[in-house]
Amino acid sequence: MVHVQQPAKILCVHDLSGAGRCSLAVILPVLAAMGHQPIPLPTAVLSTHTGGLGAPARMDDAGYGTAALRHYQELGLGFDCIYSGYLASEAQAEMVGQAFAMWPQAYKIVDPVMGDAGRRYAALGPEMEDAMRALCRQADLILPNATEAQLLLGRAPAEQDWAPEQAQHLAEDLLTLAPAVVVTGLRMGKFIACAGAGPECFVQKKLHLDRSFPGTGDLFGAIVAGSLARGNALSAAADAAAEFVCASIQATGPEADTRLGVWFEPLLWKLCQRPY
Repeated sequence: MVHVQQPAKILCVHDLSGAGRCSLAVILPVLAAMGHQPIPLPTAVLSTHTGGLGAPARMDDAGYGTAALRHYQELGLGFDCIYSGYLASEAQAEMVGQAFAMWPQAYKIVDPVMGDAGRRYAALGPEMEDAMRALCRQADLILPNATEAQLLLGRAPAEQDWAPEQAQHLAEDLLTLAPAVVVTGLRMGKFIACAGAGPECFVQKKLHLDRSFPGTGDLFGAIVAGSLARGNALSAAADAAAEFVCASIQATGPEADTRLGVWFEPLLWKLCQRPY
């Protein structure tokens, strides 16, 4: 991603979950701390995320996203980056594609949120896989987790231990969809790894701390986006993001309710500095 004059304007097309430290509740403070201007476009508003906190109160407005994009265009707003995450329907995937067409010079990042832990999310049908593949083909960078990577490739997702060369091949297989890829959440024994492919190929491993939290993928993706907007290489951005996620997990006390996400807020000051 080409370095842009600060602050970069980043259109963030994600859901907004009230309790649970994920999606826009994580992405907005992270990008702001990194010196950028995040502009949220909520795809859905939920009282909590959907991972173990019961059935959330939910508010959807299918027409809001398209109307917001039209308003931004009328205002003459330009975006340096468009970063999409959870999309509730194929229509919302098409809406993100419209945003890509309206701001063709923006760097386009797609986190194809569809599943985790070896299964597709129950709220999303198989037709969403086709919609996500179409959207990924318009992106400059995609950030699937291991489950989503397999779904995008038309494979039955499964949890497994990945050897470094397997992780690299998985990321490289996705280059049929996008010119740059980072696959997250790859288990390598006692480690969690991310694998990149495209202009830079890498496999990076981080210590696994035997606790799982929602929102860490959003935390990772936001830091990658913010770091790329500062002109950093993709491998450096992914490394910095993984370091921050690990630090946030370590900062989260053993008494914490893991459903409510990691305690990243006290560490936001770190994002004001390099290497982020």
